[in-house]
Amino acid sequence: MALAISILLGLVGIICFLGSANIMIKGAMHFLPKETPAQLVLDNLVRFLTGIYLGSGFLCAYASFHAESLGNIIYFLGLIVVFSGLGRLYFRLKICPAGNYFDIIMVVEIVLGFSIILLKWLS
Repeated sequence: MALAISILLGLVGIICFLGSANIMIKGAMHFLPKETPAQLVLDNLVRFLTGIYLGSGFLCAYASFHAESLGNIIYFLGLIVVFSGLGRLYFRLKICPAGNYFDIIMVVEIVLGFSIILLKWLS
């Protein structure tokens, strides 16, 4: 079980590293229409949250190497992953579907988070 938890946490860490690097480089303006004037506050906030996303990658990478000694913290890491998927689900229900790609990511995040929690509970 510990090996499976380590692999899943390592996968989450890789996702966090790649996702945060992508958003940190692009910033908020990349996702807005080209004619939109500079949104400095929005860009600052997006890069701040991306820093938290990057930090979560380091946390998950550390946890993947020390899963056996971290105890109940593993549950919280799984919960973070579940809530990231639930955030996408809330967006989907409140605003609109962003497309099949993001729906697949949403399902993967929810299943991945619950898998971490379940494996920790079974171990």
